[in-house]
Amino acid sequence: MARRLLPATTLRLFNRRFNSTVSTATVLQTLKPEPAALTIVDLDDHRKLFASVSTSKLLRSSINLGLTSNETFVDFGMWVMNSRLMETSLVRDVILKTVKHTMFEHFCAGETTEEAGECVRKIHDAGLRGMLVYAVEHTSDNTGCDRNLEGFLRCVEFSKSLPPSSVSFVIAKITAICPISLLRRVSDLLRWQYKDPSFNLPWKLHTLPIFSTSSPLYHTLQKPPPLTPEEELDLELAHQRLQKLCQKCVQENMPLLIDAEDTSLQPAIDYFTYSSAIKHNRDGNPIVYGTVQAYLKDAKERLFMASKAAEKLGVPMGFKLVRGAYMSSETESASSLGYDSPIHNSIDETHACYNDCAGFMLERIANGNDAVVFATHNIDSGKLAACRARNLGIQKGNRRLEFAQLYGMSDALSFGLRNAGFQVSKYLPYGPVDMVMPYLLRRAEENRGLLSTSNIDRVLIWKELKRRIKSLEFGR
Repeated sequence: MARRLLPATTLRLFNRRFNSTVSTATVLQTLKPEPAALTIVDLDDHRKLFASVSTSKLLRSSINLGLTSNETFVDFGMWVMNSRLMETSLVRDVILKTVKHTMFEHFCAGETTEEAGECVRKIHDAGLRGMLVYAVEHTSDNTGCDRNLEGFLRCVEFSKSLPPSSVSFVIAKITAICPISLLRRVSDLLRWQYKDPSFNLPWKLHTLPIFSTSSPLYHTLQKPPPLTPEEELDLELAHQRLQKLCQKCVQENMPLLIDAEDTSLQPAIDYFTYSSAIKHNRDGNPIVYGTVQAYLKDAKERLFMASKAAEKLGVPMGFKLVRGAYMSSETESASSLGYDSPIHNSIDETHACYNDCAGFMLERIANGNDAVVFATHNIDSGKLAACRARNLGIQKGNRRLEFAQLYGMSDALSFGLRNAGFQVSKYLPYGPVDMVMPYLLRRAEENRGLLSTSNIDRVLIWKELKRRIKSLEFGR
């Protein structure tokens, strides 16, 4: 049975137990996992890690990871994709074909649901699961939102035709089913109501806490005007789209994971997510999952508040925990308005916050509450969470605990966690190359630091390739 403490007392205990100002190494020392648990995720045996991967696949991965780790190459590619060269049909076709057979094939699951399904089957044969991502993002009008909804619904329906348990989640972005301008307006109004609780929002549904005392509110410096009748109608249409998607997920028992955005939009994203979770998460089964970005200074407190509020309502809640992807834009936006960045001041503080949130969620799971997806490419965080899970007695195959990495990245960590007995998913975006290009461009920009500094995959893949060459294992 879950331990129940007064919120303030619990938060003080939580903060003392998981001090977010220490480094990752200090956190590892503070948690003190048993020595045997430290080796639970083995990344040293490259032969065992990549036993299920063909030599040709390893070779392609080595080449693609080498290219994407080169910032000059990434900058040039982004310049080409955003240049007027793309306006010439012949040049555009050549560029898109080149992208399809390089970056697209490495980081995406295919152009069609059939290709994505084949990718799911392949990784399932290797002991991994798939998070299906119909890769549409920002939309500006209701027509586009309706079209995107149909794509998400087809994704859910298609996922049930694949091998049982091969698909762990269907991913959706609220920006694809609600116009961006409306999300900004709703976020402004929610921020102002947090500043002034007497501010009335007649359209607002019951939700979980969205802000904490440390949340960034500088995006809304003046009282915003209320939604117009047209905006209220658009908001209702957006809610109807999300409810239709949630109902389909409930019908198919397929968890729906809502991705995060930058802080200018995130309040509205959380509002949509939490109000839907309250309605659809029932009987211990969290269908709707939200996303918490640990590089934000308010992440730990918001996670705690939302989780405890959901528990009080009897709503099982699921969260995906990520570090975050909008570092440059968030810092620039805050600086332009004369405010401190909402992001932690150092990478060590971000690592510590991630590990603190992970520890909190693992204790929740051990006590029979909540569910979590640890979406991380950080080896220390992956190992720490695995050790902590085992020390808390969380059994193999617990459906409330999932690890996840992007398709085409951090395969060594994915296979190491798989070999340790955990459920591991790969984030599988799919769709026509030209439609997925915004996704690829955003990921290239957001992950340039990750791609250039995380070279363990390249090192281990090269070691395994050399071993196979020496052993004449060309047929694999």
